[in-house]
Amino acid sequence: MNIQAPYQFELKEKKGSLLSFYSSEAQMTAYVFVLEQGIFRVLFEKEEGLEVPQTWSIAPGCDDVPVEGRPRFSTEGFTCPTFATKEYDRHIEIATNELKAVIQKEGFRMAWFQKQQGEWVEFASDRMTQAYNFKGELGKSLKHYLKRDISEHYFGLGERTGELNRHHGRFRNLTIDAMGYDAQYSDPLYKHIPFYITRNPKTSYSYGLFYDNLAPGYIDLGRELDNYHSLYRYFEAEAGDLDYYMIGGPTVRDVVQTYTWLTGNTMMPPKWSIGYSGSTMSYTDASNAQEQLYQFIADCEEHDILCDSFQLSSGYTSIGDKRYVFHWNKEKFPDAKKLAADFREKGLRLAANIKPAFLAGHPAYEELEENDYFITDGQGKTELAQFWDGGGAYLDFTNKHAFNWWKTQVTNQLLEYGISSTWNDNNEYEIWNEHAQVNGFDHALPFQTIRGLFPLLMMKASFEAQEAFTKEERPFLISRSGGPGMQRYVQTWTGDNRTEWKTIRFNTKTGLGLSLSGIYNYGHDVGGFAGPKPDQELFIRWVQNGIFHPRFTIHSWNEDQTVNEPWMYPEATPAIRALIQLRSMLTPYWYTTFYEARTRHEPIMKPTFFDFEADAKTWEENDDFLAGPAFLVASVVEPGVDERRVYAPKSKGGWFDFYRGTAVAGGTEVTLPAPDHETPLLVKAGSMIPVNGAERTFKKKDEDVRGFLLFPEEGANHRSSYTLYEDDGISRDWKENHALVHLDMTTTADTISITVTVDHHGYVLPYKEAIFTIATGDRRTLIVNGKTIESGQRGVIC
Repeated sequence: MNIQAPYQFELKEKKGSLLSFYSSEAQMTAYVFVLEQGIFRVLFEKEEGLEVPQTWSIAPGCDDVPVEGRPRFSTEGFTCPTFATKEYDRHIEIATNELKAVIQKEGFRMAWFQKQQGEWVEFASDRMTQAYNFKGELGKSLKHYLKRDISEHYFGLGERTGELNRHHGRFRNLTIDAMGYDAQYSDPLYKHIPFYITRNPKTSYSYGLFYDNLAPGYIDLGRELDNYHSLYRYFEAEAGDLDYYMIGGPTVRDVVQTYTWLTGNTMMPPKWSIGYSGSTMSYTDASNAQEQLYQFIADCEEHDILCDSFQLSSGYTSIGDKRYVFHWNKEKFPDAKKLAADFREKGLRLAANIKPAFLAGHPAYEELEENDYFITDGQGKTELAQFWDGGGAYLDFTNKHAFNWWKTQVTNQLLEYGISSTWNDNNEYEIWNEHAQVNGFDHALPFQTIRGLFPLLMMKASFEAQEAFTKEERPFLISRSGGPGMQRYVQTWTGDNRTEWKTIRFNTKTGLGLSLSGIYNYGHDVGGFAGPKPDQELFIRWVQNGIFHPRFTIHSWNEDQTVNEPWMYPEATPAIRALIQLRSMLTPYWYTTFYEARTRHEPIMKPTFFDFEADAKTWEENDDFLAGPAFLVASVVEPGVDERRVYAPKSKGGWFDFYRGTAVAGGTEVTLPAPDHETPLLVKAGSMIPVNGAERTFKKKDEDVRGFLLFPEEGANHRSSYTLYEDDGISRDWKENHALVHLDMTTTADTISITVTVDHHGYVLPYKEAIFTIATGDRRTLIVNGKTIESGQRGVIC
């Protein structure tokens, strides 16, 4: 049997941050980019060139990339540090102060090392048997094989079901409309994010691998075994280029923040987007849709439910029993402009559902087809795909004219009507014809090669339309599908989940997977979207969980045509009201977490190990999560219980029960009460939580009264700090016009002293005092800026 010898690569050129290696046998050039002390990049190019010479995923520290993409060889935005290169007979070493790559010339096998106490320690390596599919020896797909350690933990991969540790799983990189998915087992879902984190529990070192490829494929993290190879894992893609980034740690936090920076800044949302957002398909599907929407406002007022926005499902676009994007059904909505104005008058913004596929009967279909704005079948004809009510043609956003046409429609048919936000939905682009083609910005490409790009370009077009229309206000958008970099434009959710108890548990883990993959602004359909309506107990527990997500939306399409609404169970309405009021009260806290996500790439929701890596117990699978810097949320995920057992991670000073103020030692388990109106909740000792102390109704919005709930550590000589971000909540110039309120808390045996300073960056606070409340049973004297006050009283801060 003749076994092909590994191809030989030789160093061809070293220029700046780029090293080129060439193999005449493989007819391949391999590039190694040294981009940062802890970021290396590896790119393979065939002799005929790159299949996709640009990227839309990479935007280091940027808010956006050009619609045509960023040149794949660009190093703009990276520091490109100096590095050392040593060449030997059989291998080459490339090293910065933090990372070292050792490349075997035979087969281009790579091993990776990190500096540990002055010594280089290996943390990852390619599979010793063939690691790359250079000339089709391993099939038609692009492939990259690495060694696998049975003890390793794997996290990330974006939106996935099941447990948080992905070891032993095989995951498909593909966007699909997975309505009613099983939150424990279904794969794939709506997003394409080929990034994951590896952690070695023996060394506590973590690193990330990001594959910048938008074609369908797989990541196998140990499901596959082969007798002829040692344990391995691999990335596979059907098309495109093999282009991957190695991101060094050492901690999970380091990897996540670096990867998020690499793919672009999280958009800063308006403050109104934090509040409860109402939604259901039933209202807009009804013949009297506009009346039902007015009734929603009336019901909110009657039940005293705080609400800041409402999402119009696609029923507003119907002609007969079908949906036609950018069309208003005048029978259902006789005066949509008045509706939007009346909602805004009541303090609610409207977000309108839009879809990128056009049914053959759409009023604009012929025009779009004549202008070649649709994706084609590879033979110049429009490619038809299954979409909702029949065959639909997808808009080709890689055609610049089609891209701009979409922006015009968003402006003329939605924004000019008073719609505040676009809800980019059903944008998974389910085209299965392998011959389908796209314009590719005047460089035709097979659709499957960049399939994962289309949700991103759709949201970018919608974003640009909103950005141009409202010069003063920040754009705010929602998108179901997406990929790397989507955080630059939108808020998202985990799609059409199914109503059952385990969905709460596993949606939480799905969300944490998004957090570990650079997507911080997300939530879930509270109450469940598809299937039976939630019973009263399940609905309450879902709301308890949902109010601690960045996005809080109750949305449904129940089998029995009922609607998930805050008042759907009269006996539960007081508890739901109290939970939503807590969400509203914490708005300043949430808003600051968004600022930290935007400026420091800090996730909003985190697994417990994220902040407590040294605590071995936090690495065990659990149902808890951290929300911002202070809260540990312990959701109830099973029926018939009235308490929740929770592990409090090892933390200096321990924790407190949020509602009762009782102390909980770090590194211990505690049982928390779980009544209907409370989310079982711990607060890290030393926290200072900003709250909105003003009551708010639809008829009147009172003065913004700021308060701080104090959870001082027990004992003397403790210090903690917190910085609150403040602005007007909506203006686009938030970077230039804001204020930072710095709080420092120090304790003695007898006093709790708060020092407050304010950095004004073009913004004047609407308050000069704040209410300071000791939220524990602590009896020490409270001093604010040198003045003694009673707990619960106002202290002067500026």
